[in-house]
Amino acid sequence: MDKFSFETIKQDPRSGARIGKFTTPHGVIETPVFMPVGTQATVKSLTPEELKENKAQIILSNTYHLYLRPGHEIVKKAGGLHKFMNWDRPILTDSGGFQVFSLSDLRKISDDGVEFRSHLNGSKHYITPEKDMEIQEALGADIIMAFDECTTYGTDRKHSEKALERTMNWLDRCYKYHQNDNQALFPIIQGNFYKDLRIEAVQRVLPYVKYGVAIGGLSVGEPKNIMYDMMDAMYPYYPTHVPRYLMGVGSPDCILEGVERGIDMFDCVLPTRIARNGTAFTRTGKLVVRNGEYKEDFRPIDETCDCYACKNYTRAYIRHLINAGEILGARLLSIHNIHFLTNLMEEIKQAIREDRFKEFKEEYLKNYKI
Repeated sequence: MDKFSFETIKQDPRSGARIGKFTTPHGVIETPVFMPVGTQATVKSLTPEELKENKAQIILSNTYHLYLRPGHEIVKKAGGLHKFMNWDRPILTDSGGFQVFSLSDLRKISDDGVEFRSHLNGSKHYITPEKDMEIQEALGADIIMAFDECTTYGTDRKHSEKALERTMNWLDRCYKYHQNDNQALFPIIQGNFYKDLRIEAVQRVLPYVKYGVAIGGLSVGEPKNIMYDMMDAMYPYYPTHVPRYLMGVGSPDCILEGVERGIDMFDCVLPTRIARNGTAFTRTGKLVVRNGEYKEDFRPIDETCDCYACKNYTRAYIRHLINAGEILGARLLSIHNIHFLTNLMEEIKQAIREDRFKEFKEEYLKNYKI
């Protein structure tokens, strides 16, 4: 019997928004869902218990970083990522493709695979689709990604077509190699910013779609309206029987636009990254709490929020911590930002249940300053 299944619980009658139930070996995920990113097998500065308190259903980890350090064999010896990091809920690993392709000066691509130098120590490595599957199998996440070639915004058509061909070829090789039925392998849709290539990519991955599909290569520096155009073009061609995962997207406005366009899963480093820079999400937009205007502001970060940070600490105190370089400042803002996004997902689901998603989105974005 399949260890993975997806069921649509409620479809919004006026948009692509929907509520789903995605069953995995480590528990059921209710979608739409935001997945905090634990690049190095940790969501920066937070314990698994704190993530659970803040309603994280699933977390994401990074194949490229864990392959280089501590090494996938060590994680395998520990009993896989779940045991290694003491997280008993679902985990998703990305393929590492995006990170490898970000190393533009340090890598060489061929149809067989990618040769690259480690950003840590300059050591040379060679990853093929088969090697990538071997690494992700050793890491032991519930959901894994096919190895893909991610192109940057502004890549010309010829190179975008070539990258799509390579991604499709690598996808086929990933599927032939991957035999572990405890892991759901998602193909990744590429095609850069050419609508016809995107539609072609959706259609060509369909034979490989068993448990879910990922949309990659968006949110890579392009204007947001262009990203939304690409999503509009792809939407009519998506499979309906599996979750759809938009990679690397996690700001409140983009999540709302994504849900409207049929996206079920989101991830982003944003909540913890901006927290370390002294910034918080609020209902009215981002609040740069390290700024001088908050030094005597004794209100919580967001008066509508019931997270641990907002219930116990003030803007003035958190500003002091950030400016004094105290770790607690980044921790409190990380707790708040993760809670803020998981809570947004709860509100979105409630709006879909009550057939008022369009109104909810409109009202939310009216108050949210981007």
